Amino acid sequence: MLRFMEPPGTCTNDIWTRLFDGSYGRPFIVDSGLKRALHFDLDAVQSEMDLRRPSRLCLAYTRKMMAFLLFNRSPKRILMLGLGGGSLAKFCYQHLPNSACTAVEINDDVLALRDEFRVPADDERFRVIRADGVDYVGSLVAEKDVILADACDRAGTAPELNALDFYQNARRALAPGGVFVVNVCGNEHDRAAHLLRIHQVFGDEHLVLPVRRDGNLVVLAFEGSRPRPSLAEINETAVDLKRSIGLDFPWYVRCIAIEQQRRRAGFPFSEAGS
Repeated sequence: MLRFMEPPGTCTNDIWTRLFDGSYGRPFIVDSGLKRALHFDLDAVQSEMDLRRPSRLCLAYTRKMMAFLLFNRSPKRILMLGLGGGSLAKFCYQHLPNSACTAVEINDDVLALRDEFRVPADDERFRVIRADGVDYVGSLVAEKDVILADACDRAGTAPELNALDFYQNARRALAPGGVFVVNVCGNEHDRAAHLLRIHQVFGDEHLVLPVRRDGNLVVLAFEGSRPRPSLAEINETAVDLKRSIGLDFPWYVRCIAIEQQRRRAGFPFSEAGS
């Protein structure tokens, strides 16, 4: 079932025409009975929710973005750029009860779908702000332990994020030891441009984790020197996180090791699995 945010009496044929020619500019919902998805077009899923377990991370790239917990298990302040269907917001709200989470979303139509995707109501440790994420990050100084940037449009990562100023401001907005996590998607040229900007700002203190299933890249960049726990320490953390949260953190550790080996060997990133 497709559901559109249109007033009664809207011409159905006009909606379908704009949907198929790519000119329909509003988000819409696709319900399959077991899952609910947020779309901007028919080509790509922006967000997906398991109707039986609304806080479950259905998409592989969202699960891999949580790899920041390998380096900071108890962040006090998390900022999310882009709400979408609230997948990361719901997951963090449920599994990180000691974290204060702020989600920033500029699209009023996306915000209007908040209840459809069962995003929690604002309370003492969670809030949603209607604002431009780029401007919001530019107003912060050394405040956030983790920033999760998942702002996409129909073509990939929002073009406003593909700027040196954005990444510089994101680094300034991190508290000492903070982690910046960004979902990079789109064509090969756009992905390469984001990686270049990240390297310019964070140097070698970042990790690139490809997500084969989605064709995305998840990048973890660090405000200071990247934590370098021993293999035994990070594996122990990964096993404990898998036990408590349910995500396959030991696999994320293996993906990190693969990328580090390839980087040392001078190869580009691999297509490590999800």
